[in-house]
Amino acid sequence: MTPQQTADTVPAAVPDARTLALDSVTLDGRSLTIPQTAALARGTARPVIDAAARARLVEAGRVGRAVVRRRPVYGYTTGVGANRTTVVPEQSAEDFGMRLLRSHSGGIGPLVPDEQVRAMLAVRLNQLLAGGSAVSAAVADRLAQALTSGHLPRVHSLGSIGTGDLSALAELGLTLAGELPWHGGSGPAPAALRLTRWDALPLISSGALTVGQAALATDDLVRLLDRVPLVAALTLTAVRGSTEPYAAHVHTRRAHPGAQHLAARMRSLLAAADWQPALIQDPFGLRCLPQVHGTALEALDSLRTVLHVELNAALENPLLDPDTQEYHHHGGFHFARLALALDQLRLALLSTAELSTTRLGILVEPAFTSLPPFLAEREDGSSGVMITEYAAQSALAELRGAAQPVTLGHAVISRGVEEHASFASTGARRLLESAEHFRLVLACELLAAVRALRMRGVLPPGNGELRDFYHQAVARLDPAIRDRNLSADVAAAAGLL
Repeated sequence: MTPQQTADTVPAAVPDARTLALDSVTLDGRSLTIPQTAALARGTARPVIDAAARARLVEAGRVGRAVVRRRPVYGYTTGVGANRTTVVPEQSAEDFGMRLLRSHSGGIGPLVPDEQVRAMLAVRLNQLLAGGSAVSAAVADRLAQALTSGHLPRVHSLGSIGTGDLSALAELGLTLAGELPWHGGSGPAPAALRLTRWDALPLISSGALTVGQAALATDDLVRLLDRVPLVAALTLTAVRGSTEPYAAHVHTRRAHPGAQHLAARMRSLLAAADWQPALIQDPFGLRCLPQVHGTALEALDSLRTVLHVELNAALENPLLDPDTQEYHHHGGFHFARLALALDQLRLALLSTAELSTTRLGILVEPAFTSLPPFLAEREDGSSGVMITEYAAQSALAELRGAAQPVTLGHAVISRGVEEHASFASTGARRLLESAEHFRLVLACELLAAVRALRMRGVLPPGNGELRDFYHQAVARLDPAIRDRNLSADVAAAAGLL
């Protein structure tokens, strides 16, 4: 028997004791979640292939091979792209898969960070288990083994235009086949696997890197966006802002779900507020928070819905239906829906960050705080936290650049037969960058809000979540208010977020 045939009936290597101590995520092609993807990517969980899903994959392979014996099928009996009208001679079919991987593996640019590569492996493994192709079950076994042992392919970041991560997945294929080396990991690397035409096209017919990157960014942003009301509530406390913008009546009369959720959260955090507002109406950074940040929450929910579909999608082209024993040629590899959801969230994130910088501006203004300008030690020309405004605006500029919609892009390639692209791959990378820059913007506000509260000798109202968050921040942030370098303070605030 060939190595591939043997691997179809032999499970992957048994994980060591260290790996067994991790939480397990069962992959069945149907139920993978964003947090599970992040846990697999970040090494806090190990994959377990569902036995029934693996059996379905083996059966799909048998069915797919039978279909190709009776009719032409793209990528198995023909070339790909503009070569779809070219018949692959039977004598060339044996090595067609490897030729396909080699020709598509020309990614360029910097290497993808390991965490993102692990996300790609997790997503592709789960998608393959959906059973939409004749790919060998050995491929799934090797992917699970690589995730478990930490061995990773080296893949380049540039090579996708949002119609499949062809170059990155082709580099993965060549690594599985032993033509490119694994890196990292513990113990023996996955043994080289003989890949055929049944494996090559299904393996690369996916946007698994894009989906994995989007899942990682989303996992981070779920936590970050949940911190926004906490930071804003500290700022509101420091300047004795009004709680009227969060009244239930206001948001019942204009019932956007995101705004309602944010307003309810602020009411909960500030339920014990007992001050008379300093102004009859606050600046937009506080007054319009439900409308602006609520939009970001809705955009986040939209992306999470899209990603749940993509994580569990059988999207190979052609797509095998084992029940009817037929292949369907289609355009399911096009990520128009994901690209739009990514654009929407980056744009919404920018607006939320802009409000954070406006609140930072409020905090450095004596008219709002009754404290020295820039929350300095005294009014003697000291600069206090002045530089954080510059830093936050610098990070905001990065967010603004990343918010450019990728869906404005267009491409006509492969001799004109592939005449549209989503550029979701670019959108996912930009969202990862945006999450980090957003965190830094919010950290600058948190630093200033905590300093203002300390200087005023005021504690947040109540004894609940807001007070706990404040004490966590106080424990991390240096209480000294003399002019000094604040880089470490912002980093500490960002760490808390």
